[in-house]
Amino acid sequence: MASQEPTNPDRSTNVSETQRALEPGDLTRLFVERANAGDAAGIAELYEEQAVIAYPPGGQSVGRDAIRQLWEKVLSAKPHFEQEAPLPSLVSGDIALCATVAKDGAGGRAQVVRRQGDGTWLRLLDLPELVSPAK
Repeated sequence: MASQEPTNPDRSTNVSETQRALEPGDLTRLFVERANAGDAAGIAELYEEQAVIAYPPGGQSVGRDAIRQLWEKVLSAKPHFEQEAPLPSLVSGDIALCATVAKDGAGGRAQVVRRQGDGTWLRLLDLPELVSPAK
């Protein structure tokens, strides 16, 4: 999902105080920015309270707190994430399907996101690695 990079002592731990997703596709950009800053709490803020992420493949984390804990563990290795151009979002009312083609060979990434009462978007379901099952 990410390449390893040498430890960066300048990595922030809270870049997320003001930026919010105004469009469904903003969530991908915000995720990469926060991940590369080592901001697990900021990543968790991109998810609804009862969101579900299927990562690592075969596993699931349910709820914002569990998602924060997952990303704390992943980010402790100081991975580097590349921005990936989002594919066109499919929007129906307050629900959208977002996807990117993975640059790291994971196949693709897909999220179901929902517009919040304030007009911003948060992830509801996240499948960050669309890989073919082993044969």
